Amino acid sequence: MMSDTTTIETVREATGGWFERMRVFLSEVRNELKRVTWPSQKEVVATTVVVILTSIFFGLYLFVLDYGIDAIVSWVFRTFGGA
Repeated sequence: MMSDTTTIETVREATGGWFERMRVFLSEVRNELKRVTWPSQKEVVATTVVVILTSIFFGLYLFVLDYGIDAIVSWVFRTFGGA
């Protein structure tokens, strides 16, 4: 198996100029995209719902936590005095 450096040098020698290297790169990108397994619409909807519900849950959790810490700090300042 060739190392990455050797592969890059071989590609540069074989391809020639900048335009040709760009064409080879885009061709390789197209070939890789053909191998991608795209999610179905059902999977996309399901993961979107999970992300939205998780965001709502953590948003509410952080709101309650922030409100509670603010109440504690306010109580400390009212009780013991402060700036």
